Amino acid sequence: MKIQPLKIDDLTASIPIVQGGMGIGVSGSSLAAAVANQGGIGVISGAQIGYKEPDFLTNTVEANIRALRKEIRRARELSPKGIIGVNFMVAMKNYKQLVKVAVEEKIDLIVSGAGLPLDLPSYVENSKTKLLPIVSSAKAANIIIKRWMRQGREPDAIVVEGPLAGGHLGFKPDQIDKEEFKLEHLVEDVVALLQKLNKNIPVIAGGGITTGADIAKFLKLGVSGVQIGSLFVPTEECDACMVFKEAYLNASEEDIQIIKSPVGLPGRAIRNPFVERIEKENLPVKKCFRCLETCDPSDTPYCISQALIDAVQTGEGLIFSGGKAFLSKQITTVKEVIDRLMGELQEYEY
Repeated sequence: MKIQPLKIDDLTASIPIVQGGMGIGVSGSSLAAAVANQGGIGVISGAQIGYKEPDFLTNTVEANIRALRKEIRRARELSPKGIIGVNFMVAMKNYKQLVKVAVEEKIDLIVSGAGLPLDLPSYVENSKTKLLPIVSSAKAANIIIKRWMRQGREPDAIVVEGPLAGGHLGFKPDQIDKEEFKLEHLVEDVVALLQKLNKNIPVIAGGGITTGADIAKFLKLGVSGVQIGSLFVPTEECDACMVFKEAYLNASEEDIQIIKSPVGLPGRAIRNPFVERIEKENLPVKKCFRCLETCDPSDTPYCISQALIDAVQTGEGLIFSGGKAFLSKQITTVKEVIDRLMGELQEYEY
């Protein structure tokens, strides 16, 4: 069957794939541009994006702003005709400031979760930047839509993330394995909500999607596209170090587990010596980056920023992953991943 493009307002992606934002530093300009060049939507992670800047430890905010501009501009150079977005966590202390920088750089879209981005429209006024909130329930989607409508705006698309997604999850630990919280049920709820509200807002499903059959299943449920993250990690273009990528290749299904994050949300990561260590002891914070609104360095079990920076640079920190990351067994390319998915998708009616 002919593959339908993903349309988000006046943006059109020739394939219905949004690459998930993965931080810190896993999805930078290299990965985002590669996905955009294949017709998908590439997404740069804005979380502590300045970690490679020389003054990051002493001037974190300015380093992040500078690096954000660099990464957006580099992605544009690598993919001048592609669709490029940035993912920002609502929980970041400098959320508003970084959003405004991305808008100044004329980013195509902003994907935002790890909290409800209730005031996001007010930060992007008079711009063409599209806004995609991430939700894990129809209730959250309803709250965002109503709040945004009071600001004169609707979401340009809604990303629904299920419990098989990687990184921080918008669920309580006891909800993750329950039937009613499976992605397909969440998608059905959000699609039904939009029908009830008479809103023609595209829905994008994310979390555990690894095959063309998966994509077809969700397209049949009424989504316009899917969000995929973990499949793009073991690729040549992914911005993480090779040890990080190899952790995906070497992981078994049993190695992928739920961890307690200092952010206050459960997270999904690959079991390694770092995870084993934080299960037994707290790690004193040597340097506070003041990255999260909810973090108190005096009582946090470990620094989430440092753990993720160590992972992306050396593979020895906290390696976030999706629930099906163990399925990848070789380093490939973004083109090969997308060609496989689209080839499989063409075999299905939806």
